[in-house]
Amino acid sequence: MAEKPMWEQIGAGFVQHYYQQFDSNRGLLADLYTEASCLTWEGQGFQGKNAIMEKLTNLPFQKIQHSITAQDHQPTPDSCVISMVVGQLKVDDDPVMGFHQLFLLKNIDNKWICSNDMFRLALHNFG
Repeated sequence: MAEKPMWEQIGAGFVQHYYQQFDSNRGLLADLYTEASCLTWEGQGFQGKNAIMEKLTNLPFQKIQHSITAQDHQPTPDSCVISMVVGQLKVDDDPVMGFHQLFLLKNIDNKWICSNDMFRLALHNFG
């Protein structure tokens, strides 16, 4: 079997690390963001490591478990990696919900960081 392209390995490794940290200790996600990073969470924007971490660590649940059902990764013309994740999550005693998340990963000083992060629950209001 052929080895996966480097950008796919980077994206998949980041995704695995991100959700392991998110599910066990969200505070550890700070190392993945910079002051230039941006997060859009359910349509609400945050910029900078401190603002992003304030949002992520103050989400209104005690425990969470992510289950990734699909992920796609692509290289960008400026040597970044874009990763799209589809999955399900369970928070506290709530029902399982679908979600989509998009990451733009950038290599800074030989470390892959998340420069852009967009998250949406896969909820639909057809009414």
